[in-house]
Amino acid sequence: MEILLIIVSAIFVNNIVLSQFLGICPFLGVSNKLSTATGMSAAVCFVITLATLVTYLLNKYCLVPLDLQFLQTIAFILVIAALVQMVEIVLKKVSPSLYQALGIFLPLITTNCAVLGVAINVVTKEFTFGQPSHMLGLGEAVLYAFATAVGYGVAMILFSGLREHLAMNDVPKAFKGVPIALVTVGILAMAFMGFSGIA
Repeated sequence: MEILLIIVSAIFVNNIVLSQFLGICPFLGVSNKLSTATGMSAAVCFVITLATLVTYLLNKYCLVPLDLQFLQTIAFILVIAALVQMVEIVLKKVSPSLYQALGIFLPLITTNCAVLGVAINVVTKEFTFGQPSHMLGLGEAVLYAFATAVGYGVAMILFSGLREHLAMNDVPKAFKGVPIALVTVGILAMAFMGFSGIA
């Protein structure tokens, strides 16, 4: 039951973009086309999950025993930057078209606050899922990170589909482009607030 609560909470209730407002820059920038949004979601999912695994282990076995928790943010940023470079190299060789489509937004994953936010949440916050608060174990941490990344992808793909649909409709001139995108995100965030009673 706790695993289900972690998954539902991370994807819908505490959606990283629509509830916590992290990772907005690539969310708005890459969501013009569904194909690009899907590729970006996959890249962010991979980076968030792997970064959380590595930063959790780094924190537990290196920073905490040496009493260096004050270096968490710097250490986590370095780990995330290295992982993004690895993803960039792999994408360049495996899928050059996706690499070209992502363009400047792939390096933005390095500074995507959603990736850093999840890594810091896992090691600093105590989670309560109907029981006394506790720190997440490694398996729970990776599951939470993956579910959060899936939530990011769900929000991005939904928003991308809405933007593609809006592009084909007659939108008033004052709302074309970014204004209608921001209104749409606001409505989508309100829709996700409906899940808040679940967990």
